Amino acid sequence: MLVTFPHMGNAYIAMKSVLEDLGVEVLLPPPCTKRTLELGTKHSPELACLPLKLNIGNYIESLENGAEVIVMAGGCGPCRFGYYAEVQREILEDLGYKFEMIVLERPQGNIRDFIKKISVITGGKTILQVLASIKRATEVSVLMDQLEKLCWQTRPREITKGTVSGLMQEFHTRAGHTRGSKQLTILINEYKEKISQVSIQKDKEILKIGIVGEIYTVIEPFVNVGIAEKLGSLGVEVDKSITVSYWVVNHLIKEALHLHNKQEIREASYPYLRSFVGGHGQESVANTVIYYRNNFDGVIHLLPFTCMPEIVARSILPVVSQKHGIPVMTLVLDEMTGEAGYMTRLEAFVDLIGRKKELSGLYGQELLSGN
Repeated sequence: MLVTFPHMGNAYIAMKSVLEDLGVEVLLPPPCTKRTLELGTKHSPELACLPLKLNIGNYIESLENGAEVIVMAGGCGPCRFGYYAEVQREILEDLGYKFEMIVLERPQGNIRDFIKKISVITGGKTILQVLASIKRATEVSVLMDQLEKLCWQTRPREITKGTVSGLMQEFHTRAGHTRGSKQLTILINEYKEKISQVSIQKDKEILKIGIVGEIYTVIEPFVNVGIAEKLGSLGVEVDKSITVSYWVVNHLIKEALHLHNKQEIREASYPYLRSFVGGHGQESVANTVIYYRNNFDGVIHLLPFTCMPEIVARSILPVVSQKHGIPVMTLVLDEMTGEAGYMTRLEAFVDLIGRKKELSGLYGQELLSGN
């Protein structure tokens, strides 16, 4: 039984880890490309959001390569993600593909049902075996996010431009051929060491930008046109409000055990948005406030075209920006997004916040000198 799943940034490493540890034969979906998008756009409803279209493209490419089972996450609430599985199943069946789709709904107090679905894929592994593999995969996802964060910190300071990006391309090539959590852990630690040894300008003045928004557009570099890498090349250190390990630990494990403490999110968003609106809409508002409190220079808000929860957040963020004096730029992403125009907007935003920081520094010096 050859199992595949959608491609979403580095999430493939954790998913690969848990399935291979359980003895499942994994077919990695090819990284998202223009062909993936073209396939998905051709066979999806016109007004479907971008993640659904790319998922369809992922599945078609994987099914063409022999995949027999598709595993994807489920969803709930106002976000249309909860409908993805059924819509995608019908599209693929109408195209004549033969497959089994297993939807892993977020365990809301029913961890046994979640584990039972994983056991179907793994040929009846015990609950303890499944839990152990999930634990190891979670540790892999945490390590992977640590590696990615190290890249965000190092790239804007590297002396030889392109060093970090080159190392990460090498990493992903090797990761695709590395089996199981143990070997993936060794590989990730190897590249953490390599990145930490990259020559940097330690005293370089840099800007810090936080990235908020819908999870797929924040995490998948093909969709956001490699925003972290591009900002790093512009001398900006980025931080993403949502990562793979954050989602796994908080939205999968802690919520299943009723341990997810959302107090900080609720408190930060309360003056502007007091209820859950689906997806990560409330978190986008809250994390913009949190980035302001942590002295970030600006925030970029990413969302797919027609994404309702993030449209709600988008309407609120100008108020947050004005009240706290933190620049916020929203980028709406769809299949028509062009890299040239996107890069122009990023460069203009970086220039804007750079000038703002420079002027605030000059103004502060004048106050101190008494002028």
